[in-house]
Amino acid sequence: MPAWFLCKIRYRKEAENGKQITINESYLVDSVSFTDAEARIYKELESIIKDFTLTSVSQMKVADVFHYEDAEIWFKCKVQYVSLDEKSGKEKKIQNIMLITAENVKQAYERIEESLKTMLVPFDITDINTTNIVEIFPYYADEPEIPANFRPLSEVKEEAEVE
Repeated sequence: MPAWFLCKIRYRKEAENGKQITINESYLVDSVSFTDAEARIYKELESIIKDFTLTSVSQMKVADVFHYEDAEIWFKCKVQYVSLDEKSGKEKKIQNIMLITAENVKQAYERIEESLKTMLVPFDITDINTTNIVEIFPYYADEPEIPANFRPLSEVKEEAEVE
């Protein structure tokens, strides 16, 4: 089952004044394992950053990710709601972590509220914090490659009708 992994990298870069500086960045990768997360982060960043070191990979429990194209800052939001435990009949507080892009905390709050407005149970947004996540790489299933000797069924049927 896919999960989110926080990958931290370090690399050196030349600053505007000509000095070498060390840059630390974090990326979130949707992967099936630590090994897959490591392989994916290298694949995603190889064309962007030439020489970097992966310093850590840790699993991050994220319930949902909301990406807005007009913002680059990722905010970590804690959302809490009450659920009824069917076995014991007791109420239980559930806390979820959600990530959202916004320009500031106020906008992040408004966007989380808007994104969750269809939720059937009442919820509270208890925390909103800026993260140091640069980018998130969701999982996309690769389209299977069609072998060169395969042809569309319609072509095969047309040939059969002509013969």
